[in-house]
Amino acid sequence: MTGVPGIREVRAALRHGELSATDHVRAALTGIAERDRELGAFVAVAGERALAEAEAADRMIRALGPQAWEQKPLLGITVSVKDLIQTADLPTTRGSLLPNLRASVDAPAVGRLRTAGAIVIGKTTTSEYGWCASTVSRVAAATRNPWSAGRSAGGSSGGAAVSVAGGMCAAALGTDGAGSIRIPAAFCGVVGFKPSHGRVPYVPACADRLAHLGPLTRSVADARELTALMGGAHPDDPDSGFTAEHSYPGRLRIGWMEFPGTSPEVRRITEDALPVLAALGHRVEPIEVPFPDPQAALIDIIAAAEAAGTAPEDESHCDEGRLAVVRHGRTVSGAAVARAEEVRMALRIRLHAVMRRYDLLVMATVPIEPYAVDAIGPDWATDPADLLWLAWTPATYPFNLTGQPAISFPAGTTADGLPVGLQLVGPVGGDELVLSVAAAAEAALGTMPDPFSGSAREPVLPVATG
Repeated sequence: MTGVPGIREVRAALRHGELSATDHVRAALTGIAERDRELGAFVAVAGERALAEAEAADRMIRALGPQAWEQKPLLGITVSVKDLIQTADLPTTRGSLLPNLRASVDAPAVGRLRTAGAIVIGKTTTSEYGWCASTVSRVAAATRNPWSAGRSAGGSSGGAAVSVAGGMCAAALGTDGAGSIRIPAAFCGVVGFKPSHGRVPYVPACADRLAHLGPLTRSVADARELTALMGGAHPDDPDSGFTAEHSYPGRLRIGWMEFPGTSPEVRRITEDALPVLAALGHRVEPIEVPFPDPQAALIDIIAAAEAAGTAPEDESHCDEGRLAVVRHGRTVSGAAVARAEEVRMALRIRLHAVMRRYDLLVMATVPIEPYAVDAIGPDWATDPADLLWLAWTPATYPFNLTGQPAISFPAGTTADGLPVGLQLVGPVGGDELVLSVAAAAEAALGTMPDPFSGSAREPVLPVATG
């Protein structure tokens, strides 16, 4: 493989003495130097500090041997952090020209990864405050898809996805308020996991209660490990510490949904992947989308929150697209926000009932292939004033409103070689169920090739297709 591999591969090489942490960090920095001028995944790189931490990791490994990873399971392994997430050693611009105070401490999730031995290699690009599901801003050039540089990487965790898919670090930390982890994971051919709301503390906490913090990785196993290390209560996020779990009963009943606007290629790849779930012993049933589109309510909730956080005197610094959202938010009354919250509650109740009938839901993560790199969506959804800038991704944002765990993992590639993601959604608290089934399906489908290798994806386990 070209570039930096995933967590398990790096750790195995470190444990067996085939690689030093310093070599690993240098490889990551070399990949950034060689590729990021074109891809635009990073807005800041922690070169000197990362090398110093790698040297310290090497000393610990020499002193303790394999026991070093019992104390620090991510010792010497590179992780990138989305520019919406606070870091003490690197600036957090939030993709904005608006003034941002430099954080004095890491966000809890970042601190927990560092405590586990991870080396933060840099901060990754995002749209301004993560407002849209593309990675375009006035702070940096648009982030490019590593499979096709003229296409979008998705967003708003596009830089995070590209940092992993482009072989520039072993794993990444992103945020997801309407699909911002899962969309770029699908577009870039990596794994993106949105845990149940509250599983991983989100600090500073978001008033709209839509945002989740989670990993983007090369494998489901890596995503599971990072989630476990970051999870747990924190006093600065009153929603954090959610611990409810659902058992894995073996043979599951899975509802398969197709959303309007699904392209023929995405439909073909999704349908080809469904027999994998059946071959694992699960019952897969097609169902109609069991809820009305909650987009209008989502937009009012998002826009009202954006307006509350943006003063009129700051408008000259705002991205034009986000400014349109802010201005809409200023027209949203308190009664309208209350009605939107009623829609959210009705959606939660409806999906809770659905999850009593089905253990999991499955669908294409995104119904379309990646669009042009500089756009915020397909041609019909590029004007935020139309309030349709998220309408093209109807399979992601409903599950932010409900707080359910959802994972996107690669299902295959189109005839043009573009990745397509398959999304599994579980009940609130069913994170391990989602991760277990995704891991089994991933093993059957095989991991994605490196976008620079040109190699074809091949299953690593036999899969029945009947």
